[in-house]
Amino acid sequence: MSRVTKFIHQHLAKELQAMKEGGTYKGERIITSPQLSEIKANGRTVLNFCANNYLGLSNNSRLIQAAKNTLDTHGFGMSSVRFICGTQDIHKNL
Repeated sequence: MSRVTKFIHQHLAKELQAMKEGGTYKGERIITSPQLSEIKANGRTVLNFCANNYLGLSNNSRLIQAAKNTLDTHGFGMSSVRFICGTQDIHKNL
């Protein structure tokens, strides 16, 4: 590790420690379940008040299957904006 890298690492470690001591550090919640009203987060079952899944669509089996089918036929994403590469047929159908 170079001197500069070591200096930056130490500086950032001190900043993080100060944030933790000051109560301003926010750790990540690791979610290991679908986004429902109850989720598994950090090994616990908790109520989920912060998801935008109010219609219950993020784990809808028909939508999941449709997404899988579309990956098989059209791949993953456009790879660019539609005005450069073109608009896909599925967008026009929608």
